[in-house]
Amino acid sequence: MNKTFTQTADDILTNTVAADPGVPGVVAMVTDRESNLYEGAAGKRSQGSDTDMTTDSAFAIFSTTKAITATAALQLVEQGKLDLDAPASQYAPDIGKLQVIEGFDDDGTPRLRAPKRDITTRMLLLHTAGFGYDFFNETYHRLAQEQGQPSVITASKEALMTPLLRDPDEQWEYGSNMDWCGQVVEGISGMRLGEVFQKRIFDPLGIQDMTFELNDDLRARLAIMHARNEDASLTPMEFELPDKPDIHMGGHGLYGTVGDYMRFIRMWLNDGQGEHGQVLKPETVKMAEQNHLGSRKICALPGVIPSLSNDAEFFPGQEKSWAFSFMVNDETAPTGRPAGALGWAGLANLFYWIDRQNGYGGFWATQILPFADVASFTGYMQLETAFYDSLKSAQAA
Repeated sequence: MNKTFTQTADDILTNTVAADPGVPGVVAMVTDRESNLYEGAAGKRSQGSDTDMTTDSAFAIFSTTKAITATAALQLVEQGKLDLDAPASQYAPDIGKLQVIEGFDDDGTPRLRAPKRDITTRMLLLHTAGFGYDFFNETYHRLAQEQGQPSVITASKEALMTPLLRDPDEQWEYGSNMDWCGQVVEGISGMRLGEVFQKRIFDPLGIQDMTFELNDDLRARLAIMHARNEDASLTPMEFELPDKPDIHMGGHGLYGTVGDYMRFIRMWLNDGQGEHGQVLKPETVKMAEQNHLGSRKICALPGVIPSLSNDAEFFPGQEKSWAFSFMVNDETAPTGRPAGALGWAGLANLFYWIDRQNGYGGFWATQILPFADVASFTGYMQLETAFYDSLKSAQAA
């Protein structure tokens, strides 16, 4: 990448740390189809510590896990082992036990009924199966508060056994769909999801530091979670996902480094080809990147639990669709990201994009709650915008 962008990106990271409000530390990278064009780190792994954030720092990557789970499912489709339109209960029987919640009785008891149709894996990939998250949905939040519904971060089977918010395939709602998709992958493969990832995705991509089970090596490099307080100050949190999870949660459970995630992004830029082998067929990648919601569009995410998420939306006022399993911006984004590009985020303010048209992608990682943190998100948008500005300048020269 040209020196101007490198300097601009370095300045964005440094300024995002130094701003008021700022972030404790950040790692960001940009890649083309061949290798990283930019790698940067600024700040500290923990507010007030002496330990610098470094490009090999480890993060809880939360929902950026989802696209990796989708990749594992798509591999099974290629092998003829997974029918996206068959009942998902053929592969993960417990999903067939779930009922639709229609409200609460006067004494607070949930009113439940059988769903009108079966959940399919296609619905899981598209977030149309009827699941939500308690931090984005009032009904799930009430179930957690009054009925003891466990949070998905417990990585327990009980956390998956939530009622459906509506009948399957009625509308898009972001939720625990990809955790269930991971259960489908496990049911077909006969392996834990982490084993599937390692053998079929991580090894071909050369990924070495990504896991559902946090080990001592990664813990030694771990960026610490922080809470953004009402006065915009930051407090380090005692937060870790379970290091021996009952369930490998395909929706959010991975730890990893930004450098390793860039290998995953490059695979999508390269029609499924990894550094050490083919992960997906080119025709699968081209199918998966399309809008699979039809005329339905995704909506903003309402922050129901303020400590976990603010109200959140990418590119307000623009239509967004959903692919397998990414957001698709239907229009050219204000950053310069072209229409049809892919992207998403993770709860602790991690963000990425994949621009297959031009052959570029990027990832921005912090560890701050709640989601849609103004300081972190603004820095990410500045980085992406600076990249596309530099690209236009280079093309004009």
